[in-house]
Amino acid sequence: MMWYCPDEMRAKFSKLMSDMYQKEVPLYGDLVQLVSDVNENVLAHDPQVKEQLEQTGELPRLSLERHGAIRVGTAYELSTIRRVFAVMGMFPVGYYDLAPAGVPVHSTVFRAIDTDALNRSPFRIFTSLLRHELIDDEALRQTVSETLAKRQIFTKRALELTEKAEKQGGLNEADADEFVREVLETFRWHEESPISKDLYEQLHHQHRLIADIVGFKGPHINHLTPRTLDIDSVQSGMIERGITPKEVVEGPPLRACPILLRQTSFKALEENVVFTDGGREAGKHTARFGEIEQRGVAVTKKGRALYDRLLNETRAAIGGAPNEANRDEYMRILAEKFSVYPDTWDELRKQDLAYFHYFAQGRSDKKVTREDLPELIAKGLVRFEPIVYEDFLPVSAAGIFQSNLGKNGQKQYDIDSNKTLFEECLGAKVTDELSLYEKAQNESIEACLAVLNGEK
Repeated sequence: MMWYCPDEMRAKFSKLMSDMYQKEVPLYGDLVQLVSDVNENVLAHDPQVKEQLEQTGELPRLSLERHGAIRVGTAYELSTIRRVFAVMGMFPVGYYDLAPAGVPVHSTVFRAIDTDALNRSPFRIFTSLLRHELIDDEALRQTVSETLAKRQIFTKRALELTEKAEKQGGLNEADADEFVREVLETFRWHEESPISKDLYEQLHHQHRLIADIVGFKGPHINHLTPRTLDIDSVQSGMIERGITPKEVVEGPPLRACPILLRQTSFKALEENVVFTDGGREAGKHTARFGEIEQRGVAVTKKGRALYDRLLNETRAAIGGAPNEANRDEYMRILAEKFSVYPDTWDELRKQDLAYFHYFAQGRSDKKVTREDLPELIAKGLVRFEPIVYEDFLPVSAAGIFQSNLGKNGQKQYDIDSNKTLFEECLGAKVTDELSLYEKAQNESIEACLAVLNGEK
């Protein structure tokens, strides 16, 4: 039997999520419109960018592209969300420990892992798990565990359909439609909190993100992120449209050839909450915001080591993370440090700093191999275009989180990363993202050579 395509299911879910979040956070709709206007302007005035996106198959997905973020509290919630996302063709990629940057979680990204599947629906969810061991108050840590154990973040029908999909290898269209609607309920905002205001304040004092994870009925989506082709124009455009942006764009500086990921956001909203344990007490909660990203080329292990070194040197020069007071100095030093990072596609390729798709531009008059690629490129028989970075940067993610957590959003955690524990909670291994880019590049080279050699 032919089951409903997971890519189509994922696309439907992404659309439902976006519609729901726009109703919950109307400012997000304004942000999507701003990004659309900026992208339209870039495509109209930069034919090279448009041609590149057409060649790599990314252009149709640009207006659909979103990533979201959620935070879960227990191993059960994490492993179950893995099963749910697998039905939609989303798998855990990469391990991110945000504790060194002052956020008590470690994370992975659920996304498609095949280039064609990503182009059909690039929806991703950055999913963080609370590290209970980072709660230094033992009694509060026990209360957190007991509180989280009481909640069920999935509807009964969502769990039934997940199990059905696992048993039979997929879902038919009717079940798939019901599945995405039921799963959406996990991500919905609930104004009523099942805990007391006193407990919320204790959690808030420990870390505002812990209050966000433990204090609600489920892992409400805390942001959705459209993709822009010019994040600096979006940053200035937010100000022009009365949207307050965070102080600094996270990630690498402005470049002719973008690398990795640049991110910014508008500040989190203060929302009304009613605490229902022991009565009904009104309160406020600040967590949900709007984020924007500009994606560049995926870099190799060598390219990432260079990026990390230059970023660390920049932060060391200003004495830590950027903020409103040191913003201009930070951006100046960042640009200065990154001046040594090659900024042409050809040099990034030649120095093995980034990954690329290769495309044949005809046929060769002789048998060619990988070793012939430089000559074939020089002759115009092979074209190469950047492979887009589909993943995230832990320092940037932490910077976005902290800018929306307020004054006590920054903590110091002296603890080692624990990928093994995370994978035990997940119930699966995470895929190394670099292996996926390496695979995509190798497959494009093999396909390219096959065309050049008249084999396809």
